Amino acid sequence: MVNRPLRIGLVVGEASGDQLGAGLMAALQQSHPDAIFEGVAGSKMQALGCTSLYPMETLSVMGLVEPLKRLPELLRMRRGLVDHFIASPPDVFIGIDAPDFNLGIELRLKKVGISTVHYVSPSVWAWRQGRIKKIARAVDHMLTLLPFEADFYRRHAVPVTFVGHHLADELPLVPDMSGARAQLNIPSDGPVIALLPGSRHSEVALLGQLFLDTARLCLQANASLRFVLPAANPARRQQIDAMLVNAGDLPITVLDGQSHLAMEAADVVLLASGTTALEAMLLKKPMVVSYKTGWLTHAIVSRMLKVPYVSLPNLLAGRELVPEVLQDAATAEPLAELLLARLGDSTLAVQLRNDFTEIHRQIQCNGSQKAAEAVLSVIATQRRAQ
Repeated sequence: MVNRPLRIGLVVGEASGDQLGAGLMAALQQSHPDAIFEGVAGSKMQALGCTSLYPMETLSVMGLVEPLKRLPELLRMRRGLVDHFIASPPDVFIGIDAPDFNLGIELRLKKVGISTVHYVSPSVWAWRQGRIKKIARAVDHMLTLLPFEADFYRRHAVPVTFVGHHLADELPLVPDMSGARAQLNIPSDGPVIALLPGSRHSEVALLGQLFLDTARLCLQANASLRFVLPAANPARRQQIDAMLVNAGDLPITVLDGQSHLAMEAADVVLLASGTTALEAMLLKKPMVVSYKTGWLTHAIVSRMLKVPYVSLPNLLAGRELVPEVLQDAATAEPLAELLLARLGDSTLAVQLRNDFTEIHRQIQCNGSQKAAEAVLSVIATQRRAQ
């Protein structure tokens, strides 16, 4: 029985989780090449052999209010996963991000004796801090990407490992702008702005046209500008292409994926708040962070927020390194003004590069390997108790 292949349940809800899950799977496969993975997976995890019982896109909904529109479907999906894993128990269940969905699964599975790990801390340190009680009941071990998150869990006696961020391991300390431009067939001279309005349908719906309008204003001020816009997946590409029908002669290159290359090739980045801001920071890029949600979600969240910033560069630094233009303030004029100011400020670019490099080193911890070691430790503890 001890020598049977490991069975590991995994559920991810979006592209960033799929990337984390793939890194974790690859690290686990180094010591357990016959391990069996199943649950909800994106294309990267499926390429490594994870069987996806439901499409990941079903979980890719944001906010507090928006998921209510698909609540029956999400509840059926969660019940199906719980029933599956109870009927065929894995050695460990790992919920990767998607806390509102995964914590419910983890709570049910832990009650029947299945070990649970949650990878990527919910923003419980930022808002809805009462969730820590549910997390403590649902999770045997929390894996955090950022050091201040682990400190929060230790204060609340939740077993935790700070694993660092896999992107800090993957991305070089010194980016190669000229190499990125060569790969994308973008001229080596001339200013480039990268536009990243998000990976979810609702994000692109709220930010896509705004970012294009901002690009138009920037172009009016600087006719030599070029723009690059990576589409996170085929569905987002179709959504973006529809917006570009009325974009006229805007000099914009739309890419399929390749978000890291797009940012690496750019002088400045305009992006939706989220993991992308961390990626831009690791690529040492001046940026402007923006975000919009449905009005009710914003009204609720803004009253619960316990931190002064929403973007990871600012949270990690403990001060404002990058501007955040959010909700009603997010209009084309201020976004364009901020982008153009950063485009022409070489002194700021040098200072940001130094600050970002220091943070990069702090979270560069061989994250996927550390996460795999923590997961295997949880499994070993469970087996000893049996």
